[in-house]
Amino acid sequence: MPDLTVRELGRMIATAFRLTTKPLAVSGSEEPPTDAVPLPSVHRCIAVTMTRMAMEDAPSAVYLGADVRQGCCPGGLSHTGYISRPPAISWFVSTGRPDIPDAPAEYLKAGPELVDACFDAIGPITPAGNYLVIRTCESVPEEEKGVRAVSCFGTAEQIRNMAALVHFDRAEPFFPVLVPWGPACSTLVTYPAGIAAGAPAESAFMGPQDPTVNHALPADILAIGLPIAVARRMGENIGRSFISRRAGIAFPDRDTE
Repeated sequence: MPDLTVRELGRMIATAFRLTTKPLAVSGSEEPPTDAVPLPSVHRCIAVTMTRMAMEDAPSAVYLGADVRQGCCPGGLSHTGYISRPPAISWFVSTGRPDIPDAPAEYLKAGPELVDACFDAIGPITPAGNYLVIRTCESVPEEEKGVRAVSCFGTAEQIRNMAALVHFDRAEPFFPVLVPWGPACSTLVTYPAGIAAGAPAESAFMGPQDPTVNHALPADILAIGLPIAVARRMGENIGRSFISRRAGIAFPDRDTE
């Protein structure tokens, strides 16, 4: 559905998967949008900001850039390409180091060498543009052609169904949907938007598996980041797949079981 606008695609996805949250579009821009607010004015964490945009009464469009970064998490800035990766982050994410004040231990990895190896596999990160723009799909201008990804929040059942539709027209059983390591913003932005050189272009990214965002993400909610080409294929497949033709299987009436 190359001619389908992102607004229409977002509505289609939200309706088919019975989302009560708002699908979000990720794009790059050479200028800050006039209807958007700086991302750190909502929250310092990109993933928390996106959670609020999808689930709460929050601004419908935010932006971030090299000159609009004050108050944003350094990890998020590095995972969107607006700063170099802070040297202390490998210790911060793993075991900590007493002589580095900004590296308390998160114990997310067994050691800093594993963090370094993961970053090597992620590869170079190239910003989406002078500015990273995140919008609700409903607020994307009709003429916008630069959307790179659509990210959705939903219940486990809704996201399971979305993952199943990603697999619908794919022969490869293991890689169409991945749960990759990294901060929550990488699941929602970095990997699906294709700004990390090592991120597979045709995979969807489910999670986030970063427990540091659990304080902001309800316990029964998951997310999935969809490269725009993957999201469009899903839109094409909604009408001919289980999500429409066997909706009672996708969303069983548990009251009658």
